[in-house]
Formats: sequence, C-alpha cells, structure tokens
Amino acid sequence: MKKSFWVISLMFVFAITLMGCATTSDLEKVRAQEQEINAKADQALQASQDANANAAKAAEAAARAESALKAAEERAQAAEERAKAAEERANKADAVFEKSMRK
Repeated sequence: MKKSFWVISLMFVFAITLMGCATTSDLEKVRAQEQEINAKADQALQASQDANANAAKAAEAAARAESALKAAEERAQAAEERAKAAEERANKADAVFEKSMRK
C-alpha cells in the first residue's frame, strides 16, 4: 500500500511539474495579450480625446454661426425698417408733388 501511495504521489508531483511548465508559457501568452489590450485601450482613449476635441470645436463653430445668423437677422430687420421709412417718405413726396401739380 505504501508503494502504491508513493507511485501515486510521484505521478501527482510529475503532473504538477508538467502543468507548471505549461502554465509558464500560458502566462507569457497572457502577458502578450495584456500588452496588446493595453495598447488598444490607449488607442481608444486617444481616439476618444480627439473626438471630444473635435466636438468642442464643432460646438464653438455652431455658436459662432448662430450669433452670425442673429446679427444677420437684426441687420435684415433694420434694413426692412429703413425701406419702410423710405417708402413713407416717397409716398409723402408723391403726395406733395401731386398737390403742387393741382395748383
């Protein structure tokens, strides 16, 4: 019985030794994968930061465009008011001319 116990123990030790060797190579593969994943994560982070910067630039451009639009609308409204005033002056001038022609 002692002999079979020793044989089983030796087989167990041998199996653990073989698993240790396989685990070392697996560990190297895992480390390589980890480095690859870290590199991809860094790339994704950089892409995200670039996208955020571009979004901020786009928002700034949109704000400038909106303020330019408001300024253009205000100028158009002022031009309309000046056109109305000019039309009223023209109507008054026509009325004065017609009145002077009747005399």
